[in-house]
Amino acid sequence: MDAIFRRRSIRKYTAEDVSEADVEHLLRAAMAAPSAGNEQPWHFVVIRDRATLNAIPKFHPYAQMLREAPLAIVVCGDKALAKYEGYWVQDCSAAVENILIAATDRGLGACWLGLYPSPGRPEKTRELLGIPKHVTPLAAIAVGHPGEEKPPADRYDASRIHRDRW
Repeated sequence: MDAIFRRRSIRKYTAEDVSEADVEHLLRAAMAAPSAGNEQPWHFVVIRDRATLNAIPKFHPYAQMLREAPLAIVVCGDKALAKYEGYWVQDCSAAVENILIAATDRGLGACWLGLYPSPGRPEKTRELLGIPKHVTPLAAIAVGHPGEEKPPADRYDASRIHRDRW
């Protein structure tokens, strides 16, 4: 629970590399997410190549932190694996959140960068990474050792809670 409450979007990173053990831990956490019909319609592209990381901010205006992040993970939904049409978005979003929490738990920083459904971003990501047409890039996650500290944010808002009826 501590990692859930400490998780923040980190946009500044040190030059320290992320170990393969940490990457595998994040991907194991992602694949532990729930999915509709247990179909697990996800694929993950791990990007370490500097030129590729630098290319994403050219078409994604909020991805500037990838210019210094040592790593990104692109979470993709494979419509051919989805048992229930359209649920791949929820399934892959659960995988993204698991990565974010696992990164915090490992002392890493991470930031969710939405790709789908923004016009152009999924297509440009697909082209850059050679992703097949039936697979849709949902999100890119910047990952690295934090170069900034953010205190936990209490976002609890009782006015958003409705009991039994609206």
